[in-house]
Amino acid sequence: MKNITLLGATGSIGDSTLAVIALHPDKFNIFALSANTNWQKMRVLCEKFQPKVVVMADAMAAEKLSKVVNNIEVLHGSNALNTIAAHDQTDYVMAAIVGSAGMPSSLAAVKAGKRIMLANKESLVLAGDLFMQAVADNNAELIPVDSEHCAIFQCLQSGKSGLSKIQLTASGGPFLHTPIEQLKTITPDQACAHPNWSMGRKISVDSATMMNKGLELIEAHYLFNLPAENIDVVMHPQSIIHSSVYYNDGSTLSQLGNPDMRTVIAYALSYPDRITSGVAPLNLADNSPLEFYAPDLDKFVCLKLAFDALKQGGNAMGTLNAANEVAVDYFLNNKIRFLDIAEIIERTLDSVPHSRITSLEDAVANDKITREVACIIAQSYA
Repeated sequence: MKNITLLGATGSIGDSTLAVIALHPDKFNIFALSANTNWQKMRVLCEKFQPKVVVMADAMAAEKLSKVVNNIEVLHGSNALNTIAAHDQTDYVMAAIVGSAGMPSSLAAVKAGKRIMLANKESLVLAGDLFMQAVADNNAELIPVDSEHCAIFQCLQSGKSGLSKIQLTASGGPFLHTPIEQLKTITPDQACAHPNWSMGRKISVDSATMMNKGLELIEAHYLFNLPAENIDVVMHPQSIIHSSVYYNDGSTLSQLGNPDMRTVIAYALSYPDRITSGVAPLNLADNSPLEFYAPDLDKFVCLKLAFDALKQGGNAMGTLNAANEVAVDYFLNNKIRFLDIAEIIERTLDSVPHSRITSLEDAVANDKITREVACIIAQSYA
């Protein structure tokens, strides 16, 4: 029986994780759950899974929750997140807090030598060198929970001998075939209407701009220790092939499956074994033909900016991420237009001085400065 701490329990990854765990009560037990402000949903989860500890990021939400649950310790704040991530009774940590807010608790789990199932790509984008060094130093076990990185992880189980490149697939989101001119009037609801995946609003916008694929590109660089030149992106609207690896002998290995995060989560929970996930098996005969396109970097500028930031290194990747979080927030609140997102990110990258990231404090400071700069730039568009 493995004790699971689930960081970000009320989000879409949290839902899928709990759905898989519910299928295997003999294998997994929920030790701790966390959420931001949604204490009402957390109350329901507490009744069903009976965790020992719950952490709400928001103090008021924690106070409200504490009044309606029994025999469960309710804490609040970032330090409490770090505590449950590194707790002696925690075996595996699902790191599914969205954005840079998830980095400290992910790092706490790594430093405690846990198996960390990483759905928070920002942990690597902001401080990838530090994070991967901490994994090595503390003998932690890092299992990626993006569908693309999990696919590559599975394809590389036989080793990296003769590996020439890895290729991330991208659905293209809702605007793969939409002309650039029409993107000028896109609304937040249109940007969040992903054709294949059910996700939160922020990550849905990232998929629509292809910034999500840009962040995954950076994540892949750290996970698999490959330079940008050996990482490729291809548009694949059906989301059946999740990623591929290419070898010098001409071989290509790919991982396929229906687009459902429960498959990835089940693999991360059970690795190196496999368990049922609740996902229907893939039937290729029932699917439409599989399509592939080269990405249009003139249209999806955010992907180009991510490639550039990775090549530049240092704080550029953290700057990219923070500027994106600010710009997407402005867009979701109807303060800027869809195409303004990439412009704000590019201007922020040009405005924030380049520097090396040698500590977590460096990463946090760069994140703070970038947000201030990006807010000033975004306000000029509002």
